[in-house]
Amino acid sequence: MKLAEALQERADLNRLIQQLRQRLSNNAAVQEGEVPSEDPQELLSALDQAIQRLEWLITHINLTNCAATAAGQSLTEHLARRDCLTRKVQAYQELASTAAGSLGRRATRSEIKILSTVDVRALQKQADSLSKELRLLDNLIQQANWSIELQ
Repeated sequence: MKLAEALQERADLNRLIQQLRQRLSNNAAVQEGEVPSEDPQELLSALDQAIQRLEWLITHINLTNCAATAAGQSLTEHLARRDCLTRKVQAYQELASTAAGSLGRRATRSEIKILSTVDVRALQKQADSLSKELRLLDNLIQQANWSIELQ
């Protein structure tokens, strides 16, 4: 099984677990004399199986990410870099947007003039550059996911 397939199965299991939890909640109590639409014991069994499979997948995905390398670094290192780059890009874009929105906001000359404290153009240029780096890194990770066997 390729790492990408395991990641897809993990996502599917997470959705299934959430659905099973909701179905369990919906069938946890019924009016006296009524029967639940689904057997809670069967749902619990299905939930337990899904969680057991998820635990196995998470373990093997993490082991694979630590052992596998791409472009001279482990996938774990690339994933950490991607997460941090994502946060940085979001912060830069948010700051640029806020600063750009504050420029020249006044209805009359007597109102206080709001000025940006950052160079919006330079900040947006940095955000664009970081976004490109993020896209390239994500492509590298995706390529590795489809070429590396799950351990």
